Amino acid sequence: KLKMSVVARVRCEHGDNLTSEQIARILAIQQTTNVSRAKYRVHATRQMFGGKKLKMSVEKTMLRISAMGFRTSKVMPFADKETDDDDADTCIYEFSIDKYAVLENAGQVVVKVTRRGNIAKPGRVYYQTEDGTAKHESDYVKVEGWLEFGAEECEKHIQIAIIDDAVYEEDEDFYITLSDPSNNGKISAPSSDDKVSARLGPTSKAIITIIDDDEAGILSFKEDTMTLYMTAEDCEHQILVCRRQGGCGEVKLSYATESDSALAGKDFEEAKGELVFQPQQMEAFIPITIKNAPRYDTRERFRLVLTEPTGGAKLDEQKDGGAAKNILTINIEVDPTVKKHIDHVRSALIRNWDRSKVGHANWAEQFKQALWVNGGEDADDGDESQPSCMDKVMHCITLPWKLLFALVPPTDYCGGWVCFLCSLIMIGVVTMFIGDMASLLGCVMCVPDDITAITLVALGTSLPDTFASKTAAEQDPYADASVGNVTGSNSVNVFLGLGLPWMIAAFFWAGAEDDPKWFSKYGSDPDLGWLGPIGQRKQAFVAPAGSLAFSVAIFSTCAGICLALLAVRRRVYGGELGGPRAGKLVSAGFLVLLWLFYIAVSAANTISTMGGSSCAK
Repeated sequence: KLKMSVVARVRCEHGDNLTSEQIARILAIQQTTNVSRAKYRVHATRQMFGGKKLKMSVEKTMLRISAMGFRTSKVMPFADKETDDDDADTCIYEFSIDKYAVLENAGQVVVKVTRRGNIAKPGRVYYQTEDGTAKHESDYVKVEGWLEFGAEECEKHIQIAIIDDAVYEEDEDFYITLSDPSNNGKISAPSSDDKVSARLGPTSKAIITIIDDDEAGILSFKEDTMTLYMTAEDCEHQILVCRRQGGCGEVKLSYATESDSALAGKDFEEAKGELVFQPQQMEAFIPITIKNAPRYDTRERFRLVLTEPTGGAKLDEQKDGGAAKNILTINIEVDPTVKKHIDHVRSALIRNWDRSKVGHANWAEQFKQALWVNGGEDADDGDESQPSCMDKVMHCITLPWKLLFALVPPTDYCGGWVCFLCSLIMIGVVTMFIGDMASLLGCVMCVPDDITAITLVALGTSLPDTFASKTAAEQDPYADASVGNVTGSNSVNVFLGLGLPWMIAAFFWAGAEDDPKWFSKYGSDPDLGWLGPIGQRKQAFVAPAGSLAFSVAIFSTCAGICLALLAVRRRVYGGELGGPRAGKLVSAGFLVLLWLFYIAVSAANTISTMGGSSCAK
């Protein structure tokens, strides 16, 4: 049913005439995570030169959808955190106990309200009862009003009448709450400004349980087992003991710890004593201290035992230990956050230890992939397609370069820094080689360097970007990667590829000794007046612009026209890429003509500036 609903949604959004394959592809794109532009570039480069191809995420997602179907996820809520509200400069009102129990035939229950902190002035707080399972007029008499405190007075009592009837009932609850505290010395009319010095404590709401009998109650731990976590320092925990089915009179019982795999004095502090429940008190706590003992992945345990209840109370016979004693088994474990940190450090050490071994294997695999067409066969790929004739031709042409680049160490060494630095060196070598070869080719063909730069060099360095953009346009659901791939590459070429070498050259010539060759070439050049008058110039880095200004102007104009075309396509076809076949062909042809126009105009300007071809000159 879930699959059918997803298919129906896709057909509703994209049309009813979609095939199953088209639906699967749409779902694959919707399920695909974002792919980096670097991955598209690597994929395109390897596709051009017969290297090992990468599987795009869309294809992987289609396989995952067809094999596993659709899944749903669940979100787990977070627990609220408690805050500490101790403040010596503030008057705090709260109940002394947050849970009371009263027998139905007791007639009334007395609730004590305490005031602590700054109690030098008189104050008051508003109280009122609220129904729970117990209802006013049938189970108790509703009360509300202001509770007045005098100066230095720290406690007051509220009396609530309990209605006794002859009908059997289960234990019932109702509530009493505090609100609107003040501490201003003017009990009759506190101002809003004075309320700032008074507030409610954490027990501003108490629950009152009406018990239908006169039993002292049954005592027990809330659970038979619990887990306490070891921290960096000795930590005290409060163990809850509950009293139910009665709350008459004072009740006492003995408690003591028993060692098991956890030993007293080493893993925990031995605890032994007597726990006292006041009349109508339904909860009490036993303090247990867990010591900071060396421990990683072990679980230690000990027991806390309740015995010898007095005052008519009984131990819960359904709990561990039966009616004679109540046993709580306490497990001691390492804090999960601490264990996670230790595991992270341990795994990092193991990875660093094994990385050199893995690095040697990966380095050898690089040479294997360089020697074979398309990187050789890989059983994990599941791709049984044979390399094409073009793949074999490009592999033979680029084999020396593949073997050269296989010398770059894999990323397993030094966190990838060795690979990064060696890759930069290789890029520099290739760039220098291509630049010199392009210049020599232009010289042989009588083509000026300016024209060689915007044709042969630019075309060779931009081919990976072109094919990477093509791959991104086919695989990505949006045009961001395909358009941004080209603009980002050009930005790096201009700002970093030109800026960094020019900056280094400028610093070099500014600090270098006077060079006679520099002064003979630029010392009397009338176009370099910005260096100073002739005969008084200081040497600096000089790069004549030539036809650069005209070429940049033509390029900027063509770039603006290209952006305008993309804007028109968005309005006409709803997107920068794609659309009807006729529109795609017209757009592609226009952009190619735009590039040819830029080459032709820039080349013509360069030749006219030089006064003829470079050979003739």
